[in-house]
Formats: sequence, C-alpha cells, structure tokens
Amino acid sequence: MARSDTNKSKSNGNGASLGFEAELFKAADKLRGNMEPSDYKHVVLGLIFLKYISDAFEARHQALLAEDPQAAEDRDEYLADNVFWVPKEARWSHLQANAKRPEIGLLIDEAMRAIEKENESLKGVLPKDYARPALNKVMLGELIDLFSRIGLGDEAHRAKDLLGRVYEYFLGQFAGAEGKRGGEFYTPRSVVRVLVEMLEPYHGRVYDPCCGSGGMFVQSEKFVEEHGGRLGDIAIYGQESNYTTWRLCKMNLAVRGIDADIRWNNEGSFHKDELRDLKADYILANPPFNISDWGGDRLREDARWKFGVPPVGNANFAWLQHIHHHLAPNGTAGVVLANGSMSSQQSGEGEIRKAMIEADVVDCMVALPGQLFYSTQIPACLWFLARNKNPGKGLRDRRGQVLFIDARQMGVLVDRTRRELTDAEIKKIADTYHAWRGEKEAGAYQDVPGFCKSATLDEIRKHGHVLTPGRYVGAAAQEDDGEPFEEKMARLSAQWRQQREEAARLDAAIEANLKELGYGG
Repeated sequence: MARSDTNKSKSNGNGASLGFEAELFKAADKLRGNMEPSDYKHVVLGLIFLKYISDAFEARHQALLAEDPQAAEDRDEYLADNVFWVPKEARWSHLQANAKRPEIGLLIDEAMRAIEKENESLKGVLPKDYARPALNKVMLGELIDLFSRIGLGDEAHRAKDLLGRVYEYFLGQFAGAEGKRGGEFYTPRSVVRVLVEMLEPYHGRVYDPCCGSGGMFVQSEKFVEEHGGRLGDIAIYGQESNYTTWRLCKMNLAVRGIDADIRWNNEGSFHKDELRDLKADYILANPPFNISDWGGDRLREDARWKFGVPPVGNANFAWLQHIHHHLAPNGTAGVVLANGSMSSQQSGEGEIRKAMIEADVVDCMVALPGQLFYSTQIPACLWFLARNKNPGKGLRDRRGQVLFIDARQMGVLVDRTRRELTDAEIKKIADTYHAWRGEKEAGAYQDVPGFCKSATLDEIRKHGHVLTPGRYVGAAAQEDDGEPFEEKMARLSAQWRQQREEAARLDAAIEANLKELGYGG
C-alpha cells in the first residue's frame, strides 16, 4: 500500500531508504520459484508478522528490564502497551539461529502455535503449515535471513512502523500478482485515501462491513496520526466472510498495533450481521461489484431495506442500504461501487436510487478514472451518504443539495495496466468536498466546469434521478489564449483553405502518377 513512498530515496531514520519495501519485495519474490503468489503470500506475510510481534516484544522487554526486571516477566505490562506476549521458542532470534536447519518449517509452526496459545485474540489467525513437505525449507531459511535485515536499530517505534509498511506494501504487490483474486482482499491505497481524506475520521466508531485485509482501517489510523489526533479516539469494527482474508486482516491490524473488533462468519454481513446494533460515525467500504449470488431471495423482508427491496441479481443497493442502516444520526459513509449503480434502471434499482435521493441521504458522488483496481476493469465511482446534512459543528446546511465531482481524467499510470491517483489529486478532491461542506479552513466552494458542481434536488429530478457526475459538471472551460475571436476565425479559415488546396494538389499528383503506371482512366 505504501507505493507512493517507493520511488523516493530519503532515509527514514532507521538505516533503510523509503524504497526499502520495494527492494525487499523484489528479493522475496526471487525466492518464490514456481510457487503460486496466492500460496506464497501466506508464507511471506506470516513471517513478517512473526518478525513484527517478536521485535515489538523484545523492545518492550528490554525497556522493562531497564526499569524493573520483575515487571519484565509480567504479561499485563505488555498488554497495557498493546504488545503480544511472545514465548522464547517463538522469538525471531530463536528462528534466525535455526534458519538453516531442515526442520525450520516445524519450528515456525511451533512458534505460531505458541503465540496463539498465549494470545487469545490471535486464536485461529496465524498460518501453521510451514512444515508441509511441498514447501522448500532452504527458501524459508533465506526468507528469515532476508527479513532479519529489518532491524530494530535505536528507535523501535520506527522499525515497527517500517514492518507495518512492509506488510502493507507486500499485500498490495501480491494483490497485483493475483489480479482478479487479489481484489478480493485489497483495495488500492489511493482509492482508500480518497475515502479517508474526504470523511476525516478523527474520532468515533469506524466500520467496514466487507473489510478485506483491513486497508480502510490502516489508512484511518494513519489519518488520525497525521492530523495530531490520538489513535484511541477511533474505535474500529469490521466483518469479513472469507476466512483466509479475515486472517490477513487480523495480522495486518496487529502489525500496525491497531486494536479492532473484526468478526468473521461465512454467511456474510447480509445474512448474519455480526454487529447488528452498531451505529457508526464513519463507514468506509469497497463491496464486491455487481455481486449476483448474494442470497437476496432469502431476504425479501428486512428492516435494512428502507428505500426499497434490492434486486436478487445485484447486491449494489443492498450494500448501500445496509451501510445507511448502520450510520449513527450524524454519521457519514463512503462506498466504492460500479458505475452502473449511478444510472441503472433495471430490477427496481432506479426506484431505490430515487428514494435515496428524495430522502436526501446522498451527499456526494465521485466518478473515478479507469484502471484503478487490480480485480476489475469495470469503471467505479464513490457514493458518499450522510444521515444528517445539517449537523451544525461548523458545517453548513446542505440539505437539498448533492456535490458531483468528475475525476475521470485524473490519475497516472504506474504500470501498463494500472493507474493511481496522485497525492495532489486526492487533496484536490477532498478539499473540494470540504469547502462544499463549509469547513472553516477549506475556503469558499465554487463550481468548476468539467470538475465539480453543487446540484439541487430539482436539477437531479430533471436528469431522472441519474447520479453520473458528467451530466452535471458540464465541459471544462477552455483557456483564453488572448487572440480576439474575429482574428482567430479569419486565421483558421485561411488555414483551412490552404489545407484544402494542398489536399487537392496532392490528389492531382497521385492521379497523375497512377496514370503513368497505367492504372488511371
């Protein structure tokens, strides 16, 4: 996820450059051999996790030994600092010392079991199949040596942050290698950042009903840190139906030191809502696009379908209504959906969208550029929902209005197939939304042709309740080049005549040449 850092060469203060993640991944990928990325990612990410919790434990252990040797053996001292208890046989130093032994796979499995036994919140989370015969034990030893390069140095908190960044970066790279399947557990970092920067989750409850590997939560915590808040000011809740992905999420959050309530069941948020009574202040979600087998035929009557029963063949409006249902009275949500959700009229979707617009719960719509996602080439958009468009708290009354942002022309290609939004573009989108909401330091909002438009409900009604930003923002204004219109017209007309004469001369020359060759009439 930390891709925006990878091309810089500045030191991060821990003896590693900010391109360290990329170098490390390249080295780890060389060791993969013929192993499938989908299998290899669990081997690699499990080891990074082990390295992280061992380093965090050792750092705390050394600090406690210096303060009070007795306290160093008190588990509560570690728990109070959000550090997992790591028994001796599970510590990285033990594995590193035995990395070249043929039974290293067995030792890693034993380390994982020991950590799960000592830490209730990690039960069933860690991979424990390193001893399997098909796994190359020489490769395991080389991976341990490779990850040992991520040292604690003098500043443990920086090393911990580096391990967190490495874990995120590897997640993103594996998602890219897996293509469509990778999109099931990973939302591109730039998309997540747009949601986070627009919603600004400073404090309160943050929820994701289809949380994948936890990228929304990691970016939310980073946002709080970067803006001088305290990490304890937000409480994190999530649900995931894929067990393997849930495990990745639990490890991802643990590596970042993020405390969260992440639930798993294989029925999913629609059929077994684990957090039924939760009302969240912020919801950030990237549900699977246009999912047709969501079991909607078994949910024809449900309290969540306030705006209409979603079609059995497409879950888009089931997700939107599930998310709206879980919003607190002043809550806001950002949801990634396929573009079709903005204009579809089939199976009653148009009526549900109309009901949501008329109930004034749609706050903002953002059209995204193509090629942002690993999993699909389907163009996507962002829906922003608000329970209350007049909450006070320094924000203006925006009832009866919807902001449209057309960002389709944004983004830069990072490889042949994928695009990312730049930091400046993310800031432009977020600043526009903040100014429109009336935030004090965001400046005055104004419509920008071709980019943004604040539309009234009447204007949206005239467009048949279609929410495609391109319909509202119009064409971008052309830059004035300073040439008077009459002069420009005369110049262009003369140029056009000259080009026609040149074309006629070329046609005549071609015809003459053809006649000479015996092809003419």
